[in-house]
Amino acid sequence: MHRLITAVALLMFAAAASAAIPVYGFRVVHSYPHDTSAYTEGLFYKDGYLYESTGEWSESTVRKVQLETGKVLQRHDLPSKYFGEGIVNWKDRLIQLTWKSQTGFVYDLGNFKLRHIFSYPGEGWALTRDSKHLYMSDGSSVLRILDPDTLTETGSIKVMADGVPVTRLNELEWVRGEIYANIWLTNRIARIDPVTGKVVGWIDLDGLLDTSKLADPDDVLNGIAYDAVHDRLFVTGKRWPRLFEIKLVRPPGG
Repeated sequence: MHRLITAVALLMFAAAASAAIPVYGFRVVHSYPHDTSAYTEGLFYKDGYLYESTGEWSESTVRKVQLETGKVLQRHDLPSKYFGEGIVNWKDRLIQLTWKSQTGFVYDLGNFKLRHIFSYPGEGWALTRDSKHLYMSDGSSVLRILDPDTLTETGSIKVMADGVPVTRLNELEWVRGEIYANIWLTNRIARIDPVTGKVVGWIDLDGLLDTSKLADPDDVLNGIAYDAVHDRLFVTGKRWPRLFEIKLVRPPGG
């Protein structure tokens, strides 16, 4: 999403980030090249490759990316009137949201050929999945639960941190039974219990990349991918030069 960073947004996040919830640090295991033209909105890992959705008007894409080199192996450009957002795979399909158009696309995962278009109310921000459901963020504190075959809404999760709604839930990833969510405009990721909606941990990524050296203040942390087979967690940001594999560091006493 292309919006100005505001002090109000950061204050609202701080109100939800209670010290009672454990805060995890990180260590970098490895870093990989990342295309600095990629305004990352969606990211997932599958069978040795990254799949990435990028945003911006007239620049939005879906990509298959070689992890080690950052090379784009396959690409589909969206029509200029769409601002690309989150993506997820389901069976042999790749599903993509758009920001304000209330329009989503379903592609063939293998060749990115468009299969069909679907619609939804409100904004589209991000997608992830477990073995039975898709989970969608729209920028609010509520995650929508979707039927992965019909893409209709079947339920919702209200995300709370110590009783305070957590808004600006952005890029999502399913990690070991939890939903990880970038909190837009911050360097934190929320670890969400999908059953209760409670934030059970924060991941603090301050210091991962010196964003003051980036050209645009909108180039914030956004993008989480998980390799479940090898237990590898990847994070990046909008137009960042690197994608990082990280390990979480437990808080003292955690």
